[in-house]
Amino acid sequence: MGSYPEIEGKIAKTLAFLGNNYATLRAGRASAAVLDRISVDYYGTATPIAQVASVSTPEPRLLIIQPWDAALLKPIEKALQSSDLGIHPSNDGKVIRLAFPQLTEERRKELTKLVHKYGEESKVAVRNIRREAIDLYKKQQKKSEITEDDLRDTEREVQELTDKAIKDIDALAAKKEKELMEV
Repeated sequence: MGSYPEIEGKIAKTLAFLGNNYATLRAGRASAAVLDRISVDYYGTATPIAQVASVSTPEPRLLIIQPWDAALLKPIEKALQSSDLGIHPSNDGKVIRLAFPQLTEERRKELTKLVHKYGEESKVAVRNIRREAIDLYKKQQKKSEITEDDLRDTEREVQELTDKAIKDIDALAAKKEKELMEV
């Protein structure tokens, strides 16, 4: 099988993007990754919380956010309240605690739908990568840059890469769904 670094790179980026999306979905346990999308105003610049505070997980359902600058306590608390996390932060003057409640059955189902949606979007992206690659090789064949046999081999190999990527996406989705359904 030939090597297709450009195609493999695009597929890897798609899988990494999906993994990041899944990491930001809040499961029943605390994870610092849920803070990745939340930024705080730090001297006029929107800065991710992880860049202005230490985030620790002392218990499975608790995140503790300790800003390096005490003046950031209130802005971080405001950013968390206005986010889509759905968790009310508690501020004791030194640190902010985020207690993750058990997920309700309804919320689990909503999150599972999001898992499937993100998975489908990734599959569409991978199929688009395949289509673009095959179109490129067909143009090369029309210009007689590659033979018809080369084109057929390339199409088969690109399809194999696509099939593997789809399996990887399904595996990521199944893993995240299992994590969400754990009580």
